[in-house]
Amino acid sequence: MSSSKLKKDNLSQEDLLNFSELFKLMKPRVMSLVIFTCAVGLLTAPTIVSTQDAIIGILLVSMGAGAAGALNMWYESDLDALMSRTCLRPIPTGKVNKNQALIFGITLSVISVVALDYFTNRISAGILLFTIIFYVLIYTIWLKKRTSQNIVIGGAAGALPPVIGWTIATGSLSLEPFAFFLIIFFWTPSHFWALSLYKSDDYKKANIPMLPLTNGIETTKANIFVYSLLMLPVIIFPYVINFVGLVFLIPSLLLTIYYNYLCFDLYRFKKNKFSAKKAKSIFGYSILYLFLVFVLFLIDKIL
Repeated sequence: MSSSKLKKDNLSQEDLLNFSELFKLMKPRVMSLVIFTCAVGLLTAPTIVSTQDAIIGILLVSMGAGAAGALNMWYESDLDALMSRTCLRPIPTGKVNKNQALIFGITLSVISVVALDYFTNRISAGILLFTIIFYVLIYTIWLKKRTSQNIVIGGAAGALPPVIGWTIATGSLSLEPFAFFLIIFFWTPSHFWALSLYKSDDYKKANIPMLPLTNGIETTKANIFVYSLLMLPVIIFPYVINFVGLVFLIPSLLLTIYYNYLCFDLYRFKKNKFSAKKAKSIFGYSILYLFLVFVLFLIDKIL
């Protein structure tokens, strides 16, 4: 095999590796949640969208979410290097440098917003732009290192993708997509505070004021339980506004009550102590819970 052929093969392998690392900057796990919730918002809307337009819209929203993730990693690369949960991300490991991440994140942001405006409508593009700015400037740069309520306020960014899905289909806002927003917004604190309990050493190293560090274990457990209880009226809300029927309401209430039980079980554990196993169970179940609730929106729509 010629040296030029070997050189080309090595270049192609390097290109693939670099693309893989850039993709990791987009937080693929978060993107998968964005794709799913955005699709549910779009599919449950009263307006039928062509398959092609739906795919384009959802991909552009996920690209915007990935852009926000890349900018988050660019800004927090020093913190990521200190935490076991994030130390293997592309920037701390040296596989991508900060300038590359910044350029990549800004480029994706511009492309996703402009393209969404072109292919769908201005309101969807506007909400996507707001989501990216809110996540990067308000949550990442301003709130995260300043307040233990960072995840509560910052949760608004993660709650907007299904709203964008709805506006892609309808071109307008109404009360129904607000139900999606409320579910994710009130779900976020208990989900992340459960994680922060058994990863508190990580957050301490990075000097991030998560609730267990600023207010203690007992307050964190109480807040997790309270926010799980707030999911009850939030889950009932779509039924109250006639967005869904009993097909959604009954199973989603059962799922929520079990979530309440898990959070209460953690709360009643020894005073000022917590069970890592119970906290991990809440974190794991919360992911399944949100997925199933949004699946129920689709089932209710079909039936």
